[in-house]
Amino acid sequence: MSPKSVEAEPRGGIQVIERMMKLLDTLSYHHDPISLKQLALETGLHPSTAHRILAAMASADFVERAEPGTYRLGIRLLELGNIVKSRINIRDSAMPLMQQLHQRLGESINLGVRQGDEIVYVERTSSGRSSVRVVHLVGARAPLHVTAVGKLYLAEGNAESVRDYARRTGLPGRTPGSITNIVALEKELARVRRHGVAFDNEEIELGLRCVAAPVRDDAGHLVAGLSVSAPADRYSDDWIPIVRETADALSNAIGYVAPDK
Repeated sequence: MSPKSVEAEPRGGIQVIERMMKLLDTLSYHHDPISLKQLALETGLHPSTAHRILAAMASADFVERAEPGTYRLGIRLLELGNIVKSRINIRDSAMPLMQQLHQRLGESINLGVRQGDEIVYVERTSSGRSSVRVVHLVGARAPLHVTAVGKLYLAEGNAESVRDYARRTGLPGRTPGSITNIVALEKELARVRRHGVAFDNEEIELGLRCVAAPVRDDAGHLVAGLSVSAPADRYSDDWIPIVRETADALSNAIGYVAPDK
């Protein structure tokens, strides 16, 4: 393959993306579904080119076919937009509360979100005196079942979803304290549901304990977990209501209203 052809392939891919964005932008200008002919006219694309790209986007729900030959923006864009919105709002709202909690407890405060079968830590305040290093670094990932925040997410699901997770991952252990069988995991998740908080008792790093509380959006969906992590010899159960209180305040800040009991 010549250097020229090697260079042409990436450019072709970029051109398709540029055309896709042009179609999405044009669709966004119209409240009602728009015809293929009109889309081609407004974007300057050949109708066959526009049709081919629209078909690919429709298969991924980025656009929807309305009446025959007409298109509108798809539900996938709303889903992705809501994810971005929730994460931006959470991070913006979280840091002041996390810093207050850090000053109150003097330990590392973490904000984690789920991505697939892992937790990703998106914010952290460092205690400045702990050796916590494996999990609670911004951008770090960890399996759901060995982290306090991950257990919050697993506890949201039903028994079938938990078993599916166990089958997919095999429940690998990180320390002798890690939960590595489905019976123990189900028992632990029942505890999470009863208490409304989750724990990591040296399950991902020896000498490290953690407690996490859920953060919910305006629809009541679990969108993050707020946790405090510390060396086991400094950990205190007295932190539980304080962490829960801060997580509730963050949920309220992004629009969650708890149902009347």
